[in-house]
Amino acid sequence: MPQRIQLSPSLMTMDLDQFKEQISFLNDKVNSYHVDIMDGHFVPNLTLSPWFIEQVKKISDVPLSAHMMVTDAPFWVSRLIEVRCDAICFPSEAANGVAFSMIDDIHAAGLQAGAVLNPETSIETVLPYIDLLDKITIMTIDPGFAGQRFLEGTLDKIVRLRQLREEHGYGYAIEMDGSTNLKHWKMISDAGPDIYVIGRSGLFGLTNNIEDSWNQMTREYEQSTGFPFDNGIHHRAEQSGEAR
Repeated sequence: MPQRIQLSPSLMTMDLDQFKEQISFLNDKVNSYHVDIMDGHFVPNLTLSPWFIEQVKKISDVPLSAHMMVTDAPFWVSRLIEVRCDAICFPSEAANGVAFSMIDDIHAAGLQAGAVLNPETSIETVLPYIDLLDKITIMTIDPGFAGQRFLEGTLDKIVRLRQLREEHGYGYAIEMDGSTNLKHWKMISDAGPDIYVIGRSGLFGLTNNIEDSWNQMTREYEQSTGFPFDNGIHHRAEQSGEAR
């Protein structure tokens, strides 16, 4: 049956020379923005930072979700709390011994707490605190770089997380991150995540114009899944218009 999805473009994969133009176009079309924070140790790459989040907030009121790929997770959690990042997602592999304190600090600040599972990491890793999480992100590629091979077996985790949520009444949203594009829309949709992180292969790299890329992305989603594209944004716009 048709489903409503949430879309979270990965700002790491934007064209930085068109940054303001792309953000301005997407602000009334997406549900959140995905911001990768990498320290060069947890993964061999350096990308965005809490400072970058402050800059985005100057031109957007769309919720921001930080995906940390860092070894010192508590340090980065405190920096992201300072800049009021709406959702702060820590790597489950780096949370042993500090998960509960990080979640408590994030919630005390009135923000959402999430955990990220890399392809080799099992759901069992987050079971001790799964009832406290607002979001769980499933990596469908190896972390650290865009454009890596899609790992179809990771979709089983999405299915299991949905089952656990239904069985126990957990409140987390399920997010997938990695290689969301025409080739994989259907199998991802069948697994049923709530939030789709989308990057160069599915949006920013489709054309040289963000509006054309957006239109192509929605066509590809519909072509692949057989569903009309619906992320709820136009419904909110219609309701706002009726209210006026």
